[in-house]
Amino acid sequence: MKTMHIVRKFAVLAASAAVLAGCAATTFVKPDGTTDEPVWPQWDKVTFDNGRGTFPNPESLRQVKAGMTKDQLYYLLGRPHYGEAWRPVEWNYLFYFHTPGQGTDNITTCQYKVLFDKNMIARNFYWNAVDPQGAACPVQGKVAASGQHYTLGADALFAFNRSGANDLQAQGRRELDELAVKLKTFERLNSITVTGHTDYLGSDAYNQNLSQQRAETVRQYLIGQGLPAAKIRAIGAGERQPVKQCADKGSRADLIACLQPNRRVEIQVEGYGRH
Repeated sequence: MKTMHIVRKFAVLAASAAVLAGCAATTFVKPDGTTDEPVWPQWDKVTFDNGRGTFPNPESLRQVKAGMTKDQLYYLLGRPHYGEAWRPVEWNYLFYFHTPGQGTDNITTCQYKVLFDKNMIARNFYWNAVDPQGAACPVQGKVAASGQHYTLGADALFAFNRSGANDLQAQGRRELDELAVKLKTFERLNSITVTGHTDYLGSDAYNQNLSQQRAETVRQYLIGQGLPAAKIRAIGAGERQPVKQCADKGSRADLIACLQPNRRVEIQVEGYGRH
């Protein structure tokens, strides 16, 4: 009986020691939910899911803002990852983000901290880069993203059956200018693939050449707007990947109008940054 009492006492002491060890990395949080210096727990001392963090939902991260309750944050982000039941004014998370070309196995690892005021309302948020060190971890409105896709109508870009730089129409130039501005805000831009597509009118060889020339013209235009030439490639897909089927009857004008969605330029972007 005495032995059992000693074992239980030892277990209680061990648990208390673990709690104190976890509290060693506590941030001093003022009543208004601010701090002069955030203190981060050792990143790999996660108590959540067998010592691992999570891949957060980007849309959920975008919704996080000051003024939220703990229940609201729990709904968006899940429970904190470092045993913060013992630190009610501070929650810490370990998040992973898919970032091709950056981080171990193309994954960037970041810690995320939420500080609460005396009324348990979220007030301040902090990021800490873990791997790679010094990485630009996502913040509100700048969540990591990979594989963004843009489709531009070829009829808006080019005059009919045209493909040169001088054939770019005013609307097409505006769309490309807007896209270039967006892409230049990316924190990391790994690659841009421009693919030209046509309808089936005309020979296979003609359509292949037209799609390749249009893709190359768009590539050169983006380079002219300051995007890196080495990261942009142009591909012609010809008529092989239609997105709409049309009955070959009626007037030629009606058929050309029906096939319009197939005449397009698709731009696939690998990287991350602002949406």
